[in-house]
Amino acid sequence: MRFRHPDGSTVHLAYCTNVHPAETLDGVLSQLRDHCEPVRRRLGRDRLGIGLWLAKDAAHALVTDPSALRGLRTELDRRGLEVVTLNGFPYEGFGAEEVKYRVYKPDWTDPERLDHTTALARVLAGLLPDDVTEGSISTLPLAWRTTYDGRGADAARTALLTLAQRLDVLRELTGRDIRVGLEPEPGCTVETTGDAIAPLTAIGHDRIGICVDTCHLATSFEDPHTALDTLAEAGVPVVKSQLSAALHAEHPHLPEVREALAAFDEPRFLHQTRTATAAGLRGTDDLGEALKSDALPDASPWRAHFHVPLHAAPAAPLTSTLPVLKAALTRLVGGPHPLTRHLEVETYTWQALPAELRPRARSQLADGIAAELILARDLLTDLGLKELP
Repeated sequence: MRFRHPDGSTVHLAYCTNVHPAETLDGVLSQLRDHCEPVRRRLGRDRLGIGLWLAKDAAHALVTDPSALRGLRTELDRRGLEVVTLNGFPYEGFGAEEVKYRVYKPDWTDPERLDHTTALARVLAGLLPDDVTEGSISTLPLAWRTTYDGRGADAARTALLTLAQRLDVLRELTGRDIRVGLEPEPGCTVETTGDAIAPLTAIGHDRIGICVDTCHLATSFEDPHTALDTLAEAGVPVVKSQLSAALHAEHPHLPEVREALAAFDEPRFLHQTRTATAAGLRGTDDLGEALKSDALPDASPWRAHFHVPLHAAPAAPLTSTLPVLKAALTRLVGGPHPLTRHLEVETYTWQALPAELRPRARSQLADGIAAELILARDLLTDLGLKELP
């Protein structure tokens, strides 16, 4: 979906396909048919943006076979779909029964992360619509914190500098400007937007910036306006933003609240949980850890890294951090000029919701994704953006 900002520039809105498990190119092509095109039809649109997630095998097939890349581009066009952004965070196995810490491997200390991201950039340059010259890729925020040391920091910095050079060459060869954004996430070396400033300013390249995920922003209790103003002052570009909402518990000390939270403690994904105290942010690596121990003080609200559907906040006594998303969006695209032109709804946890809330058929999932996009569209138009055909 495209929108005209009051300054005349185009803002793109997509939804991320990591909600649909696929490890191969054939799986990606099936996604377009079984999920993406039905969502587009529900929205009554001739064209729908999708943020593709390409696992390593799919990316390898596309970057080594020009005919396969042309075929994917043709299939996107045929189904009324367009791609300006990729989710380059998960490497493989995102649809496995247990993902947890595996999603952080390989990290930016491993040459395979550089190779994979380079491949994604080359693929994206070939998938961009004819009238679009800028693409974006979100990626791992360096590494999970417990595996990162001084030697790792040097390796990651070297890898990102090499990536920047490769993106420069890609621009010269194709005329396509591909940018990559580190995506801060609780528990990682870069947990907050503030943590991103030092490594990104050390790289000092406008094609390497930040991806602001509003679920992660809220989970770490960051104020959106302060965070985004600080990034702007530091000269760190917002490459893209993922529009998402975290799970919020206002009174975690109450038994009924803990019971409600326990329904979201599921085995597939890591749900880092945080609370803001007078002594600073406290947290656990997973929701179950917070519920089963005294590791997390419960006198103040808890937030958990669980991407809940934007249009459907959990039932009381829980809620979502949709207000944080709205505040961030106001700063991202509500000013005289957008801070980013690539927005992506990323609710990959539909099938991880409590059983009674999960979609039971493809049609229900398509209905839910369409409803999320409608909410995001309405927020954009409320900010003065005009939806384009």
